[in-house]
Amino acid sequence: MLLALDVGNTNITLGVYEGGKAAVRHAHGDESAAHGGRIRFCNAQHFTFIQYPHTSQVNGAVLSSVVPRLTDDLARAVRRVWKVEPFIVSAQSVPELKVKRDVPNTLGADLVVGAVAAKAMYHGPCIVIDMGTATTLTGLNADGEVCGVVIIPGVGTSLDALTSRAAQLSSVSLTAPPQVLGRNTMECIQSGMVFGTACMLDGLCDRIEDELGAPCEVVATGGLAGLIVPHCSRKITFSDTLLLDGLKIIWDAHGEK
Repeated sequence: MLLALDVGNTNITLGVYEGGKAAVRHAHGDESAAHGGRIRFCNAQHFTFIQYPHTSQVNGAVLSSVVPRLTDDLARAVRRVWKVEPFIVSAQSVPELKVKRDVPNTLGADLVVGAVAAKAMYHGPCIVIDMGTATTLTGLNADGEVCGVVIIPGVGTSLDALTSRAAQLSSVSLTAPPQVLGRNTMECIQSGMVFGTACMLDGLCDRIEDELGAPCEVVATGGLAGLIVPHCSRKITFSDTLLLDGLKIIWDAHGEK
């Protein structure tokens, strides 16, 4: 059984793979249920894994993290509980992914994992949208090379900034209003956040396709992608397991050797 962990700035997502399919996945909370047991995050620095019968069967682990202060602590916890050495993903540890950037090794682990998954699971040029604390768009050419990335403040991050700096605006739930032109303050903000983000993604995908010189398949993942993608004009495939699947692909290529 393979334990896959994706550590982001806001969420920690876990997947347990039996064979080629994810048996369970959970976004973080103070406690995340996992295959009949629990994985408890005691605080930002230390992790206590409470094993139950099924989780005791873990015999491999792969870890992607964009939070350096948590990476070593989480890796130590995995070693302590399951006595396995986690494969830690980085641009250096996945050299088969070609990165056409000024400094290729600085590509974030989350972007590496998303690109690996897209290259393996989709055909031709591809754009990977990951909507978390930041929204990123990664462009891959027909050869599966990473040609560049766009980084934008995430939807939640933008909403927090807007409502914290505007005296007469309060935070709202991130749902789509019934029409673009809001009829009250709540709908006005929701329209900007949901429809505005959808239009931005459509426009950026158009520009990325122009730079790559070919139509692209577009796949989106991340906490808010399921809310935004249905309001985009272009066809975008939503996959809530894209990064976990990418971790499994990387493990199959490197972790068992």
